[in-house]
Amino acid sequence: MIEVDGSMLEGGGQLLRVSVALSAVTGTPIKIFNVRVKRSNPGLRPQHLKAVEAVAKLVSARTRGLNVGSKEIEFVPSYAEAKDLEIDVGTAGSTSLVLQAMMPAMAFATGPMSVVIKGGTNNPMAPPIDFLERVLFSTLEKLGVSASLELVRRGFYPRGQGIVKVRMKPVKKVSSLTLREFGEVRRISGLAYSCRLPNHVTSRMVSASKFALRRAGYSDVLIDQEVLQQGDPRCAVDPGCGIILVAELSSGGVISGDALGMRGKPAEEVGGEAARGLIRQLESRAPVDRHLGDQLVIWIGLAEGTSEIRVSELTLHTLTCINVIQSIVGARFTVDGEKGKPATVVCEGIGLQNKAMGGT
Repeated sequence: MIEVDGSMLEGGGQLLRVSVALSAVTGTPIKIFNVRVKRSNPGLRPQHLKAVEAVAKLVSARTRGLNVGSKEIEFVPSYAEAKDLEIDVGTAGSTSLVLQAMMPAMAFATGPMSVVIKGGTNNPMAPPIDFLERVLFSTLEKLGVSASLELVRRGFYPRGQGIVKVRMKPVKKVSSLTLREFGEVRRISGLAYSCRLPNHVTSRMVSASKFALRRAGYSDVLIDQEVLQQGDPRCAVDPGCGIILVAELSSGGVISGDALGMRGKPAEEVGGEAARGLIRQLESRAPVDRHLGDQLVIWIGLAEGTSEIRVSELTLHTLTCINVIQSIVGARFTVDGEKGKPATVVCEGIGLQNKAMGGT
């Protein structure tokens, strides 16, 4: 059993989810101690507990210490058998982060899998579900990983109750990835969405985003609008709004910027915030955005061969993930750059093989 210090570096929920994901996909038993001890409310919180329980259900794991407030857990996985799962986060906790923990084991399952997750689809503490669909999944295709997402219903704070369905096909192995050149911006697209709010909210977000992007030299921008009202089955049970912008690069990179509305925050500020976030990352001339860097390191750690990615901003989350991956599976990383700035990440992956598909 490998022991992981939950207080290392960022020391939060990201470390917990990545550790459990790696345990599940490799079959390695782990003990995590000092779980979130740096936080004002240390130990497992309900949203973290649900993520670990979801992965445990996926790989029929034996567990210890899975209760709210626990600062130490043990996770002893079996394997991911092809099946359909339903997970209820129970709050507006992020469906994106639960999926982050589940997807590696789903990719190495014995057959195709689908999971329906109920919870928050858009919240301020995690990448929106639209990020997975428009940025992460398109990038995973370059590694040979096939996944699709259906947004059945949006879910905002406080009640959540959004519904997301993800389907994944198994892989024999994950291919290496090289994304170091920026190239040119081919197009910028996006989606402004709202539920139970006046129709003009999305158009105001779009106008503010386009204005900021035009000032930065990006005039060819197409942003769709999704306006959902009570009675539409995809409409959230609570009001909410947000916007995601995506820049597709000639190099194959995808850069995003997003923002979420909140009570008292003008729609113009939401749209401008998303645009400014995208522009800042485009100015870095790196083809992998800050959130995608966090999400990709686990996949290139499992991949066969050497991967190299250049991220627009090296985050503490990314550095924490790298430390955990090295500790649990032995992938070798080198990082050229400083936290908070653009950086190049090189990884010699472990070349994990799916035994159910003839791997060794």
